Amino acid sequence: MSNICLYFQIHQPWRLKNYSIFNIGTGGDYFETDEKTNFDNRKVMNKVADKSYRPMMNLLLKKLESNPDFKFALSITGVAIEQMQNFAPDLVELLQKMAETGRVEFLSETYYHSLSSLYSTPEFFQQVRKHFKLMEQLFGQSPKVFRNTELVYTNRVAEIVSQMGYKGMLAEGAGKILRGRRPTHVYAAPCGLPLLLKHYQLSDDIAFRFSESARSEKPLTADTYSHWISSSFSPEEIVNLFMDFETFGEHQWEDTGIFNFFDRFVDKFVETGNNFLLPMEALKMNRPVDIFDSSDPVSWADVDRDITAWRGNELQYDSLAVIYELEKGVMKSNDEKLIDDWRKLQTSDHYYYMCTKWSNDGDVHAYFSPYGSPYNAYVNFNNAISDLKWRLLAVNKNG
Repeated sequence: MSNICLYFQIHQPWRLKNYSIFNIGTGGDYFETDEKTNFDNRKVMNKVADKSYRPMMNLLLKKLESNPDFKFALSITGVAIEQMQNFAPDLVELLQKMAETGRVEFLSETYYHSLSSLYSTPEFFQQVRKHFKLMEQLFGQSPKVFRNTELVYTNRVAEIVSQMGYKGMLAEGAGKILRGRRPTHVYAAPCGLPLLLKHYQLSDDIAFRFSESARSEKPLTADTYSHWISSSFSPEEIVNLFMDFETFGEHQWEDTGIFNFFDRFVDKFVETGNNFLLPMEALKMNRPVDIFDSSDPVSWADVDRDITAWRGNELQYDSLAVIYELEKGVMKSNDEKLIDDWRKLQTSDHYYYMCTKWSNDGDVHAYFSPYGSPYNAYVNFNNAISDLKWRLLAVNKNG
């Protein structure tokens, strides 16, 4: 018998419009909703909804209804929910139907998918609290397990999360931290907070390698994948499969067979005597076996499993420094629109687009970016920041 803890992340950033130097000082809207551009948030949401969200949500609902042993966890950013409510409200209804089954656990995270955990504890707390209230309001759940932006983990972040009252946290099962230990046990941060660690090899077999042309088992079958897990782990272990929701239909297109694979896999895994567990169930059933100790940030991004996807060059360092230097003045303004725009500019994707990595990591960054280059992303972002500064000065002057 083997155990799987299955978790999906749903996130869409508010993408910036093409904000030129001539827009600075106009106080205009920063976020694109013009369907003629590649930056348009409405167009992106509708595209991903058609290719991924609707078919996968309906499949998940079907599996919940037909298989009483199937369960999983979801983490959805506040900015993704906002866009669903604005552009595809039926998606929120589908998520609420999932919540009603009692077999979907909604996790907590930063509302704006930000890196505030590394820059500002007060801001981090406010964003987490806002997201917590949204989960209560929409899905009737008070999350007990925390998932940080991009699975970013440090010992210090774990301390803060523990102080907030969470019972556990998700993290990347980075080999450089585990050093030969298996990620299929519950670990603990030095502060004592229990941790569930992503099994990145098996997660990435679906998320990144499902349709890989070099795979000897191509296409990966549900029977093969179920056998890998069933035959490799003891009943005391938990295989944490963490991946983006967009894996299904967007990153792995429908014609790869990804939906049929998942449909068959759920049934096959249960038929052979195995279990799906929710994160809170896994934490209640298992005590930590060892300490997961990392003072330096680890994440689930790129080969290095660190934060260089968002903070690896001078463009990113500069932009992150500028945005958080504005915190005191922005919060003092008490201008709700200004504060919300400032927080949307904290969304990690803006800095991801500025990444200058090459090779496979660079290809992934370029795939997700609406910009022609990292430098274009940097200039566009900082033009919006310059306008935000102008608005802040105006508010303070009038105040």
